Amino acid sequence: MEKNSQNKKKKVIAITRPFNRIDEAVKIIEENNAEVFIAPTLELELVNSHSLKKLVEDLEKLDWLIFTSVSSLDSIFKFYPDFKEKLTDKTKIVAIGTKTKEKANEYGLVIDLVPKDFTAEGILKAMENFDIKDNLIGIPRTLSARHVLPHELKNRGAKILIAESYKSVLPLDVVRIETLITKIINNEIDAITFTSPLTVKNLFKVVTDNQKDELIAKLSNYTLTVAIGPITYKILDDLGITAYYPDNYTVKDMLNLLFENLVI
Repeated sequence: MEKNSQNKKKKVIAITRPFNRIDEAVKIIEENNAEVFIAPTLELELVNSHSLKKLVEDLEKLDWLIFTSVSSLDSIFKFYPDFKEKLTDKTKIVAIGTKTKEKANEYGLVIDLVPKDFTAEGILKAMENFDIKDNLIGIPRTLSARHVLPHELKNRGAKILIAESYKSVLPLDVVRIETLITKIINNEIDAITFTSPLTVKNLFKVVTDNQKDELIAKLSNYTLTVAIGPITYKILDDLGITAYYPDNYTVKDMLNLLFENLVI
């Protein structure tokens, strides 16, 4: 990393996740005496889709229910407050990570399985010793999610019911994103965090052609770039950006890694 030539009282850390998902990150950053620059590169829109209605109608038929995000839980309990009462004891519930499990517990759900690796691949590994042939598995999620989880579960003989529970969209107002790009190019952002592939992809949807190469160079050589896990890291790596990710794929571990590597 190049040394910052400017004398700043506080390092500036950029957050690209949605406004309603920033509280933990802001708290940790401020506890480390750094300044937060918030520029969400995606918004989450909860939706009561036809496929979500279908999932709720078929709840008693489900052998498995897999939650891959907090947003899916928020969506379901927004539109179906009596969701818990409709579940049967035969349905095993999987949460992709500790935050999703905690949110499920808040809604009164008991989680049967949490993978060691908080990714779709981690879920697949955690379920590999279960016979899921002809099992009906419900997966409420955004349709922009990767296909690896339902695809592999189908290969194992399961029947999959994907339900669109929220949309991940580029914010209508991209002024904050444009400001973030300018600040990175002007060496005004010391570190940046990305918590999903779309937080990266949407940033590069806004960048202009004549800014792209310089932005990549700055993210590699000046701004410490940290991803929450290997899936998000791969998007950065494919762009040629030098980045890092923690061993445990949580916001806390991501920021701990950031401050361990940030030159104060």
